[in-house]
Amino acid sequence: MKPIAMTMGCPVGVGPEILLRFFKNLEEKTAFPPVVLGDLAVLARTAEQLQIQAELVPWHPGNEIRPGTVPVMELSQLNAKELQWGKPTRETSLAMAEYIRVAVEHTQDGDFAAMVTCPISKKALNNAGIHFPGHTEMLAHLTKTDHYRMMLAGSRLRVVLVTIHEPLAKISELLTIAEIQDCISMTAESLRKDFSIRSPKIAVAALNPHAGEQGMFGQEEIEIIQPALDQYEQGGNEAEISGPWPPDTIFYRAANHEFDAVVCMYHDQGLIPFKLLHFQDGVNVTLGLPIIRTSVDHGTAYDIAGQGKADPTSLEAAWQMAAHIANNRTGVHRHGKRYAGCL
Repeated sequence: MKPIAMTMGCPVGVGPEILLRFFKNLEEKTAFPPVVLGDLAVLARTAEQLQIQAELVPWHPGNEIRPGTVPVMELSQLNAKELQWGKPTRETSLAMAEYIRVAVEHTQDGDFAAMVTCPISKKALNNAGIHFPGHTEMLAHLTKTDHYRMMLAGSRLRVVLVTIHEPLAKISELLTIAEIQDCISMTAESLRKDFSIRSPKIAVAALNPHAGEQGMFGQEEIEIIQPALDQYEQGGNEAEISGPWPPDTIFYRAANHEFDAVVCMYHDQGLIPFKLLHFQDGVNVTLGLPIIRTSVDHGTAYDIAGQGKADPTSLEAAWQMAAHIANNRTGVHRHGKRYAGCL
């Protein structure tokens, strides 16, 4: 069975630690075994400093994966002894970008069933001359994907964003009927294809308080969001779409399984309720890519890097979800524990 690529993220963040702790807890047999794309010396130093037992093994596509080991496709040779936790350099930033680039390339070539990403620093990436607002935009560029969306998924709540990393002051002007419809369509497709929900129920959040209160608090619901819903419904789509719902109530209803996902107008509208419920086990899924990509739903945590405090729960959930999606797309049964958030 094809493995799943797991990029190491920033070498001086919590990525190396959560990877080692993830492998320590990994079941021996799985249909989609994980492989680290990263740096052997950094992982070895992390294991030694934090006293995590790990058998690190160099790995190349086509090699056998031995249970109980940590297979590593080495893509950088950093001087691990000189690195300082929480202090990225140009070298570490270029390395974390290379892990992503190679993971995308080999996943597109069919060497991996999916890719899972550990956290990167957007600022460090840009300081190194690689100018993307985040992981999602970089992945879209590498795969030549024009239309993509960010989904955050957990056992109680899934949210999908119409706009992603944009200033709040620009959100209103960025919202269009076409963008909202595209987001709804991609959400419905993912729920059917990736999560095996035949007739998904999707709620659409309003932009303004009280859904605009019939125009008193804004015109976006009347002029943009409602027309997008009306036109989508006229297209005879299988998904059940409703809204625009007041943002202060819709997430409660979705978290109690009234809806399969909530389409949100902007980043924090969706991520604040999501992280309230799934701060440790939330998973970031990129919709629209030609490959399967999931990610931890947290940052590099430079403030605790190298201190033995990092929690691998989100990484475990991201791997389980990537395997679940790969299973749904290929029909291959995966042994081991299922991730409740995928059901």
